[in-house]
Amino acid sequence: MPRPQAEYFRYAGPGIVRAKPKASAPTTGVGRAYERLRRTLIGTPLATEQEVEERLSKKKALAIMSSDAISSSAYASEEILNILVLAGVAALSLTLPIAIAISALLAVVAISYRQIGYAYPSGGGAYAVGSANLPKIFALIAAAALLIDYVMTVAVSTSSAVEQMYSAFPPLYPLRVEVSVAAVALILLGNMRGLRESGNIFALPTYIYIGSALFVVGSGLLKAFAFHDVAATGYHAANVPTPPGGFETLTILLVLRAFAGGSVALTGTEAIANGVPAFQKPEPQNAARTLVAMAALLAIIFVGVTAVAVSYGILPGGKESVPALVAHAAVGTGPMFYVFQASAALILILASNTSFNAFPRLAAILAQDHYFPHAFAFRGDRLAFSTGILVLALMACVLLVAFDADTAALIPLYSVGVFVSFTISQTGMVRHWWNTRGRGWTTRLGTNAVGAILTGIVALVVASVKFTAGAWMVVVLVPIIVATMLFIHREYAREAEELEVREDLVFGQPHRPQRVVVPVPGITRAVIRAIAFGRTLSQDVRAIYVTDDIEEGERLRERFARQLPGIPLVIVESPYRQLIGPLVTYLDVMEPDPDAITIVVVPEYIVRHWWERVLHNRTAERLRRALIGRSNTVVALVPYRKEHAPTR
Repeated sequence: MPRPQAEYFRYAGPGIVRAKPKASAPTTGVGRAYERLRRTLIGTPLATEQEVEERLSKKKALAIMSSDAISSSAYASEEILNILVLAGVAALSLTLPIAIAISALLAVVAISYRQIGYAYPSGGGAYAVGSANLPKIFALIAAAALLIDYVMTVAVSTSSAVEQMYSAFPPLYPLRVEVSVAAVALILLGNMRGLRESGNIFALPTYIYIGSALFVVGSGLLKAFAFHDVAATGYHAANVPTPPGGFETLTILLVLRAFAGGSVALTGTEAIANGVPAFQKPEPQNAARTLVAMAALLAIIFVGVTAVAVSYGILPGGKESVPALVAHAAVGTGPMFYVFQASAALILILASNTSFNAFPRLAAILAQDHYFPHAFAFRGDRLAFSTGILVLALMACVLLVAFDADTAALIPLYSVGVFVSFTISQTGMVRHWWNTRGRGWTTRLGTNAVGAILTGIVALVVASVKFTAGAWMVVVLVPIIVATMLFIHREYAREAEELEVREDLVFGQPHRPQRVVVPVPGITRAVIRAIAFGRTLSQDVRAIYVTDDIEEGERLRERFARQLPGIPLVIVESPYRQLIGPLVTYLDVMEPDPDAITIVVVPEYIVRHWWERVLHNRTAERLRRALIGRSNTVVALVPYRKEHAPTR
């Protein structure tokens, strides 16, 4: 027996058919060309059940979700030195102690987020913890702060990567904005291909950076301390340049500013806890192990780079970045220097990948809770949250263009939000352990309490010392984003209330009277098709003709009576040549019956080519927009195109 549906659907049970790929295949030449281009760039669509296959192993997850944190070792040391150098050689001796203190804070935060991964394996990080344990407003503040920080991560890491590039190849400097935007576009494309594909693309550069960074740190420390390299003599007052405004006094405020600058090393720590569902099973255990590996690698590289910089008296402010100078001191100008610089630039670009994973996933969770537009929860062809990926890329590119891809200008906006989310998440975990009181709860509560206090202090310090340098924008944006999310949630709640149907109600055949109105431009095949459709809906069918020429209307009435018997034609004279207004007003005043449903059947001619649209005034679309939302009114567009069977 012929089964024409078998090409498009598969029988899956009583009343259930499953669509095959051909059911969604484009039917036009332009559509097929566009689909081929999409498949070339993004890949073939993946079925929903293939989501399990797209999950990440620990090795790939370390490359995707840890690149932001690990890459910060390429500029965190420089941020500390940029502040301490203002107070001269005496202050520079604090560089390494500050780096060690930041690493200790990293350990506390990592332990806290490891616990969050086990306690909330569905993902969401600070937002999930805040929603479950604190008033909802705190969860929304954490979410808003993280969303801002993810955008800043893309902008800062990309601009810093380009800075590493022109440190090695100065001619790239004038093209830094263009190169930065192109890098974001490449990361966007890689992430649109899905988690597993992006892991395959980005894993190798991440591991090359880790290996080369460890080699540079090991070589530098070995030369300085084991072989007593004569160049490793530390800082001397004669070598420290006088800042433009003169030296500052070494105060606790200056030390706090340096700590705040170096604290950018902690950004990205929360990404793994946000993305626990992206791991292979067992998800919490694999996420925890990846988080520990990430924190350990970051601490070793960050403290190691700082130690080499201190040993060799390396200062910021020249044409080369501090990591480049560290590599020079450790391995000279041989091939290993260029491997390190290239891998540092690559991982800084790939640090954006952490945000491209975390931002869309957090936005999807917010959308599922009705605080973000529902489009953010939709998975694209490759099971990636496409809307979030696109929005993140667009906002990051806007920042790069606005700030001229200048890392120094972008850094003050960075890391404020992440410490706010750290504080909220750890405060929520204190409440969680207090409520659950499981095995070892006192130790866990104490760890999170210490972390909440420390990160809260750091959040205040970072916000205060960076406020005038640009952090005020983050402080202003967080309340605006929270207010927007509350507005969206209220709108969805209102819509749900309006659309709610009680489960105890039973609906049968409707008994309300219906009348059909067909606006007509004359007698055409499209009109005949619309009237034929209207007759299937009701016995009360009438046509309406709006014109400024009453004689033409009477001629049309005679033709209607001859060719369409039983269909009355109402002529609405419009001396001011308006079409939509008189027609809608006529519907408002005709036979006032509050219980009747008016079905407006609009004939619409479908053009064969896109360029033919300019030849038509799109009256059907204008009329539909005018009638949408009108009480007791249903609008039905009846399309007609040349391929339809002709009406004789």
